[in-house]
Amino acid sequence: MSIPILEACKKRKRRPKLFGFHTFGDPGSPIHPTGPFRENIRVFLRECAETEDYNLEGMPIWCTLLVHESRSLVVPLYTIEEDVKTSPKPYCDHCRSTGWSNHFVTKRKYHFLIPMDDLWNKPLDDGVLDAHESHLLYGLIHSNGHGHLLCINGLEGGSKYLFGREIMDLWDRICTILQARKITVADVSKKRSMDLRLLHGVAYGHPWFGRWGYGFCHGSFGVRNYNYDRAIEILCSLELETIINDFNDTDQFQEIKQIIRLYRDLSETQLITLKDLLRFMLTAKSRAPAAQRKPIMAGSSTPAYSSFSVSKPFTRTALQSIKPQGKDTKPVKYKKFGTVVANMDSRWPPRRLEFAADVIVNALKEKKESHFGNGGMTRQDVRDAARLHIGDTGLLDYVLKSLNNVVVGNQIVRRAVNPSTRILEYTIHEVGDLATKVSESEREMLVNPIPKPISSTPSPSLVPGIDVYNDVVYLYKHVLLDYPASELVELATQTVLDTKHFVKEWPFRDDEDQILTFMCRFMPLSLGDGDASAIGDIVSVPLHATVGELKLAVESALRDTYCVTEQIVVTEIEGLEDVDDGEVLFGRVESGVEIRVRGSSSLGVESKGSEVVLRRQGGSDTWMVRCECGARDDDGERMVACDICEVWQHTRCSGIDDAEMVPPLFVCSACCASLLPPRAADHHEAAAFGAMEYCDDLLLMNPPPVDHYGLAIGY
Repeated sequence: MSIPILEACKKRKRRPKLFGFHTFGDPGSPIHPTGPFRENIRVFLRECAETEDYNLEGMPIWCTLLVHESRSLVVPLYTIEEDVKTSPKPYCDHCRSTGWSNHFVTKRKYHFLIPMDDLWNKPLDDGVLDAHESHLLYGLIHSNGHGHLLCINGLEGGSKYLFGREIMDLWDRICTILQARKITVADVSKKRSMDLRLLHGVAYGHPWFGRWGYGFCHGSFGVRNYNYDRAIEILCSLELETIINDFNDTDQFQEIKQIIRLYRDLSETQLITLKDLLRFMLTAKSRAPAAQRKPIMAGSSTPAYSSFSVSKPFTRTALQSIKPQGKDTKPVKYKKFGTVVANMDSRWPPRRLEFAADVIVNALKEKKESHFGNGGMTRQDVRDAARLHIGDTGLLDYVLKSLNNVVVGNQIVRRAVNPSTRILEYTIHEVGDLATKVSESEREMLVNPIPKPISSTPSPSLVPGIDVYNDVVYLYKHVLLDYPASELVELATQTVLDTKHFVKEWPFRDDEDQILTFMCRFMPLSLGDGDASAIGDIVSVPLHATVGELKLAVESALRDTYCVTEQIVVTEIEGLEDVDDGEVLFGRVESGVEIRVRGSSSLGVESKGSEVVLRRQGGSDTWMVRCECGARDDDGERMVACDICEVWQHTRCSGIDDAEMVPPLFVCSACCASLLPPRAADHHEAAAFGAMEYCDDLLLMNPPPVDHYGLAIGY
């Protein structure tokens, strides 16, 4: 149901400004900023947003109302300013996992939010910044213009009105008009169990976010840019004839061959490689949704459409002329939560996910028993009740998102819109009670709720052409994930899957004729290192400014941007050391170039009295990453530290599966080899056992920390 514009406006004390959803952020609309992000965001909040009459954990909130022109909706875009010095979480985990641990901590963070549809006319809750996956849009930008896109959810992610590409277009325009410098995104999105970064990477040569200019940023498990590019090239160039020949002796041969021939017959152009095939299949899916078609019989050019004569040949234009026939009434399928957990790509172990699901079900039970009825609860009510037992709000949001038509214990958790309140609610039902109200096909799903994943043996029910996405899933599982006897394809696939972090960089612009603009890099004299790449900002001065005025402008910019440079004093500019401060810059330095400045700061130590100085986003800990995969920095993957050398490495590279608990004592292979005689060190398992036995006393004296679930803390 549309939310009227007048209804939203009446909730405001004064008539607010309204902006077009699809034009907001276009060049010159609604603002025409010329400075760096730290200045543009202030102009944006002053001219395009209104201050809310409440705050979020002490942080001020602004709201911008965007009118969706074709649907008469008012979409609220919230901007929240976080003061890092007073924040309980001053460091940025997203910077660390994308390779920006060496970036200096900025003084402010700006959070951009569009809540879920049913929360548009409600105040923001205190835990809203922890629910990274529970918004239509969630982006974070530091005051130096570097930031992270944390969440995009369109129709398939819970929205009733907005497409994902519409929201992404809006976010890209906002970043462009505010002159963001770099924005990262962690692409872990899935569809029908397929990782879209792999599917779109092969079909289009780039991830879904590549449509907006996002490219390789930081690979996990030691993956570098050239590794990723080569992996994409290998997978895209797999020839279809070669695939058919390689599958000749496998159980999937007939299905693979039929799928390839079917879509080759439908294509106007010749399909040669796997990239050509997948791109055409995804295009055909968008033209003719599978839910609106009847089967295309393999080996035949005649489709069986209820609205087409069976004597009419199935031509390529038929894909473009299919008319909607109404919604299918398919039986609801129920899955056990244990099965759902097994298919999740989660940083939490299955035991914690299942515990959170049990807590949520208990909360719904209490609600149902107290109200003698259906006992439906809104998402926020369920979350609040579960937080009494679980403090990790990210875990709760992750589990809540997956609870729909899911069996937990002997209860089915369902999610649906309450017809009277029009609010999405969670309800629970006894398996036996619900089974008496459903059809025979649904009852069968309740009795056997565990779907069988596609394994190495083909499914006899797979008929190419019934559902394009089913065919895509079949190719994805067998060609990309289980290619026969090819280590090269297997390595390329794993390389693409290990590349989750992508980034878009906006080029440094020098468009104004009446001002001089420079990219300033600060060369610290007292900060203890020479890496100046992470500390710098854009500085503009009048056309006839002097050298001294440029130094003051650089000081002002750095003091306003970073915590560690709050008291910086710029002493010299590289290349202008012998020029007097009173000399005019024009003619000596060309606008648009990078300049290096030197100076000192009294905050160049870890603490100033009792006050801890925030320096790097990686924090003040001196922990070290050195993994056999080549990783030398935190990449966001699960890690464990050796209890002897205290060096961190990936659990996967150490032979610990993601579903396994981290052992109470972990000794890396290097320490095993150093603790045992050379002869025994050749046998890894014997060495590890000997080293663990050798270090029993160490474990007793210094037991590793554990969380409240009894798991040793690894990452």
